[in-house]
Amino acid sequence: MNRTVLFLALAGGLALTALVLGMPHGDMFPPTRTGVVVPSPLPTPAQGTRASSGSLQVTSRLSHPYVPVGPSETYVTVDLTGAEVPGAKRSPVNLAVVIDRSGSMSGYKLQQAKQAARHLVSLLRDEDRLAIVHYGSDVKSLPSLPATGANRERMLQFIDGIWDDGGTNISAGLSVGRAQLASAMGAATPVNRLILMSDGQPTEGVSDEEGLKNVVKEIRASGITVSSIGVGTDFNENLMQAFAEYGAGAYGFLEDASKLSTLFQRDLQQATTAVARNVELSFDLPPGTTLDEVLGYRYHQAGNTVRVALPDFSAGQVERVVARLHVTGTAPGQSVQVAGLMVAYTDLLVQKDVEDQSLLAAVATDVQEEVVRRQDKEATVYAARARSAQNLQKAAEAMSQGNRAEAKGYLSQNQALFMEASAVAGAAAVAADQEEQSRTMQEYDAAQTDEALKAATKATKVKALKSFGRMGSTY
Repeated sequence: MNRTVLFLALAGGLALTALVLGMPHGDMFPPTRTGVVVPSPLPTPAQGTRASSGSLQVTSRLSHPYVPVGPSETYVTVDLTGAEVPGAKRSPVNLAVVIDRSGSMSGYKLQQAKQAARHLVSLLRDEDRLAIVHYGSDVKSLPSLPATGANRERMLQFIDGIWDDGGTNISAGLSVGRAQLASAMGAATPVNRLILMSDGQPTEGVSDEEGLKNVVKEIRASGITVSSIGVGTDFNENLMQAFAEYGAGAYGFLEDASKLSTLFQRDLQQATTAVARNVELSFDLPPGTTLDEVLGYRYHQAGNTVRVALPDFSAGQVERVVARLHVTGTAPGQSVQVAGLMVAYTDLLVQKDVEDQSLLAAVATDVQEEVVRRQDKEATVYAARARSAQNLQKAAEAMSQGNRAEAKGYLSQNQALFMEASAVAGAAAVAADQEEQSRTMQEYDAAQTDEALKAATKATKVKALKSFGRMGSTY
């Protein structure tokens, strides 16, 4: 008997004991559990149970805690929140800023990038370290230095000497940034972060997307987090988003370079209040449960286990994962094991590895009204948002090809999705979502130039990332 079968047999035994004794089951996975085993008559299930055995608080919900007998669809939502640490001193940071200074950055954009870099220098403390890298066809850098008063002056002078020149050799900029960070890695600066800024497509060095993704994966494997900021409307947003995802950092889009200082400051804040690293969410699917998709995230499935890599977490950071599953209800009143969940990560507050486990279960019923009446309001809204994000991505692609009517059609589909969700959760629960769809449609109507069209496309993709649940890692 393999481990999964043994696990499910034990779970089923405990569930039957709970039914007989009137006790809740799932205690094999304390302290987080979402799911119910219910005697007749069916009570309201406890949804949204929270746990915090480490620096991440985990909350899981089922859109349908009661499922019909036979096959049906349900959504699992998992919220992860970084612990707040009142009064804690922020961690020293080992930081590298990698700035695109290719010809397309000339003028206003480069001026603003330099101003943002100066502002970043002013935020550093003596115990922090900073390397400054700028690239065009070639790469120039100021080695990683402690941010003492004298060194901050050197940094400012180096920034003043940045001038636009050459093509866009992103891979070389990333590699030099990694080398500078690696030279300064140590116990004194436990947080290592690279911030990449670019306004264009890679034209020199490694220029294919898979090759560049591999560069970022290698940087991440060396213990460095990568964040990416796209400026203007000519960069490859899919590639820059992938950099942040594979680098476990954050992604931001700025049409106006004047806001760079804000994003630099926010990324520094996240880096210096980091509470969890190497975060992975996994679903263990029992017999009778199959995965349809994890919405908006890359995932890997091996057998019955599905793994989702998540970004590093700072204090208070919130990320959400929504997965669509198919389950099979057996007999009325019987517990239906939906999924075992595990969140594994390195807790930076206590410097140890943590695993939080939970069990998601539903109850089968042959009364369809019970399925509808007991549908979870919050999980239903979260699922609608994630589904709307898929349409937002399709709308962005349609807009990029000039198919304005098709793009607006996807937004209309989203309005219908939120109308369905409002029937469960109430109109107020989705009012902001519906307003967001209306604003996006207005942006599409107003996009009458190629530049405006590109900006609308990029803005829509950012909205999609947030709707999928990447709330803390999307600027």
